[in-house]
Amino acid sequence: MLLKLVRTVNACLTDYVLLFLLVGVGVWYSVKTKFVQVRCFREGVRLVRDGFAGQGGRPEHGMTAVQALSTAFAAQVGAGNFVGAAAAILYGGPGAVFWLWVVAFFGMATAYAETVLALRNRPKARERHYQGGPVYYISAAFPGGWGERLANGYALAAVLALGFFGAMAQSNAIGSACRYAFGIPAWLTGLALAGVCGAAFLGGCRGIIAAAERLVIPAAALFLFAGIVILLARVAYLPATLWMIFKYALAPRAIIGGGYGAALKMALSQAAKRGLFSNEAGAGSLTHAHAQANTDSPHRQGVLAMMGVFADTFLVLTLNALVIVSTLYVKGGALEAGYTGHALETLTQANLTQVAFGSVFGGGFGGAFVAVCLCVFALSTALNWNLFGRLNMIYLFGRDSNTAYSVAALVFLFLGALASTEFVWELADFFNQWMVVPNVAALFALTGSVVNSGENN
Repeated sequence: MLLKLVRTVNACLTDYVLLFLLVGVGVWYSVKTKFVQVRCFREGVRLVRDGFAGQGGRPEHGMTAVQALSTAFAAQVGAGNFVGAAAAILYGGPGAVFWLWVVAFFGMATAYAETVLALRNRPKARERHYQGGPVYYISAAFPGGWGERLANGYALAAVLALGFFGAMAQSNAIGSACRYAFGIPAWLTGLALAGVCGAAFLGGCRGIIAAAERLVIPAAALFLFAGIVILLARVAYLPATLWMIFKYALAPRAIIGGGYGAALKMALSQAAKRGLFSNEAGAGSLTHAHAQANTDSPHRQGVLAMMGVFADTFLVLTLNALVIVSTLYVKGGALEAGYTGHALETLTQANLTQVAFGSVFGGGFGGAFVAVCLCVFALSTALNWNLFGRLNMIYLFGRDSNTAYSVAALVFLFLGALASTEFVWELADFFNQWMVVPNVAALFALTGSVVNSGENN
């Protein structure tokens, strides 16, 4: 009953609110910034290259610009790139990949704007740390009681979406992957996750979070390499793969059924939801990381933020999607006729990536490889989302709420491994979408602050 209610509300939010807000604000800022995601792409590549080449220890206050990007990227690449991408393709067809690209392209401009506003409106550094996030620029966008209420609403949604239900989605993905690959019971995975995260949350073991962040980029590189190997092995099917993505973007009913309008709406809504959960542009959550950068240039940090969206969607998620379509949707694949028949009994959004990799590497190795990569990505995301949620919890209730928040987050992590995948993701989608509404309202209201900030500031 609860699942049906949440699913119904989510459908209304996604189809009539989320899609228009996400794409609308992305198009708006693309035009207002003269397509900053295109104009400044080479600058972004240079900033990333130079930043990693010269990256040292933490500065006296906050992080370096690239360290902030690394933290944000560690939070971005998680279950959304695996389970989320699989769900988009299963329910929206291969054409959903095209719409994921569209949402992400405009989302790069959104991420730029969010980050510029976060840095321009952050409080002064305290205790060698910067802090910032949407609550501060939401308050600035709507001075007075209305702005305070919107900021509080965003903070509450962020606590629930990131610290609690978002963490549930990450632990659910880890639990499902480990059960499929290694036969580990879900309760044992949940207990192990709660133990590791408990040491970080309650024991103050910052080293666990730092280690997880450091592993994300090597794990992403390894995942990309393995995906390229699969695509090379399936190179004969790549033309058909790309053709299906573009064909079913405009004619999805041929693969997912239903009328043309309903099928296209499904493909678009899946792209919007899964794109939001993957790259987070529009939710404002990654500004909590970028606001910690010790930089005097909001523009440059905004460019780095949009590069994070690019790497998350156009590299990691896209590679996973191409592997899925080129192995399972082409002629002879298990989903050649769509998500119907026997496929309904054997394939789910939780195991689709493992099945796709296993079709080339062998079921045992492919499933285990994906499970290990997913564990690194999802654990790092859960740890960083906990931090982002904690910042909003402190904003609402002060530092005395830390212990209660940490204990509640651990309970949600444990339960996430046990709960059904569909239920967990519906709840995560619900609160993610409530973060978007006040955040996008502030983005529209503060357009002048972004456009007039100047690219040398």
